[in-house]
Amino acid sequence: MNILLMLLPISLVLLGLAIAAFAWAVRKGQFDDLDTPALDILDDAPPRPSTPPAPALREGDDGA
Repeated sequence: MNILLMLLPISLVLLGLAIAAFAWAVRKGQFDDLDTPALDILDDAPPRPSTPPAPALREGDDGA
């Protein structure tokens, strides 16, 4: 019987943590797009290489 007095508050705290984690995930947009990540794996196209950034102009260069 004494164990119930300890397990009940522990379970309520864990329930509160689970609800808080779910609310945080909803606010942060974790459930906004559920279809695209599942379909990305089916795409056969190779990944596009990223283009390197353009070199920065030095002082006195006019770009010509």
